[in-house]
Order: sequence, then C-alpha cells, then structure tokens
Amino acid sequence: MNVAAILLAAGKSQRMGLCKQLLQLADRPAVAHCLDTLTAVGLKEIVAVVSPGGDEVAAAVSRYPVVVVANESDSCDMADSVRTGLARLISGPTGVLVALADHPLVRPDTVQALVNRHGEEPDAILIPIHDGAKGHPTLFPAAILQEIGQVATLRDVIGRHRDKVRLVPVADEGVVMDMDVWEDYLAVAERLNPPG
Repeated sequence: MNVAAILLAAGKSQRMGLCKQLLQLADRPAVAHCLDTLTAVGLKEIVAVVSPGGDEVAAAVSRYPVVVVANESDSCDMADSVRTGLARLISGPTGVLVALADHPLVRPDTVQALVNRHGEEPDAILIPIHDGAKGHPTLFPAAILQEIGQVATLRDVIGRHRDKVRLVPVADEGVVMDMDVWEDYLAVAERLNPPG
C-alpha cells in the first residue's frame, strides 16, 4: 500500500485574523509540527497546499521533503485545496491522508495506525475518533478522493460512501484539537510549550 499526504495549510484564520499555520508552538511554527508527524511515519509523498502569496508558510516548510503548491482559487476553501494537492500527486498512491495544519498535536502513532488500517481495508474511508468525537486527519482511498472533482466538499465525498466509513478509535486528543480561535491556540500551546 502506498499512502501519500496532502497537508492543507492555506488560508488565514477568519476568526483569528492571522496565519495560524505560522503561530509558534514550542520552538517552531504549527505547520512544522504537522510535517514532523507526517515525515516521522515515513510517508514518501507529501504535498503542502498554501494560499496564494503563502511565501512565509512555504519558507517555514522548506526544509521538509514536501512539494509546496498554492491554491489559486478565489475561495481558497478546503475542497479546492484538496483538488490542488491531488493534481500534484505523482506516485499513484492507493490512499491519501488529508491532514490539517491547524491540528499540530496529532501524533505519529495515530497516523501510523491509519496507514496500517488502510493496508487492511484499502477501500475504507478512515476517520480517527477520540472520546466519541470525530477528528483529523482522514485517510481516503485515492479513487474515492478523486470524486472531489465532482462534488463541492469532502463531506459530500464521505456522504456518497457512508458504507465505507470506518471510525478508528485513537488515544490521541490531538485529532480533535484544532486552532480556530485564540483559546484553542492557547490550549494547544500549553501542551507543547514547557512552563517557565
């Protein structure tokens, strides 16, 4: 099984008014924590999708073995970013992990568990679940994710294949901890920034 990843790192947070991918957590920006996780698992192909003019985010990920591409669509929404990332995948993966750059606490063992499960159920859509809450990243069979070209959102893709959805329980609160508002960021930072 060959799993590639698309890291969605486009867009400025509307609620925070800044680029949350560059918020500092411990000694590096949030997007770097996400890439540390993806590279630790050994994913061979990672595409990071940034906003038009996302030079700062591109610079922040430049030391990683990733392809950086800009989502040039007017909306710069999640589905458009996935379409942009899919167009740059070259390895012909069987599965595509869609990861979000505002979930920097996701652990490598969680991603590895999804990759392993993909090996067992290559036709399943794998969604991590922690304490009853669905989280991110989601691992899609590549053939199913290609349907994003025909529908408006990832939710629509999932809705077309409800029978293929598998919830994967994980002991990783990082899958449900995003950074949509300042309080979220502070909660994430508290777990990564040592006191003192």
